[in-house]
Amino acid sequence: MRFDFEKLNVYQKALDFTDEVYKVSRSFPREEQFGITSQLRRASLSIPLNIAESCGRRQKNDRRHFLDMARGSVHECIPLIEMCCRQRYVDNILKDKLYENCSELSRMICGLINSLK
Repeated sequence: MRFDFEKLNVYQKALDFTDEVYKVSRSFPREEQFGITSQLRRASLSIPLNIAESCGRRQKNDRRHFLDMARGSVHECIPLIEMCCRQRYVDNILKDKLYENCSELSRMICGLINSLK
């Protein structure tokens, strides 16, 4: 049996983004294991987790709250990605790709939020 949230395009894209973050961050310096690597992974994973949790809520306000949290996690990824680029853990091309993924996720989550009104 599939859960309803698994059918959502935004959930699938959030999982893809998280998967990409995990792959990219494997090459980060070992000394960043408990720093930027951990923070970026947790922020990216929080996106699909909060989308899934929102679907488990009955009240629109509760659903909206978890979608807001998911969108906040997308925004948390932006300065982390920028710092990765500044520290030369990722190049500008990869930074732009990750940034565009964040932008798309933010728009999609906003669409879900707006559909609850």
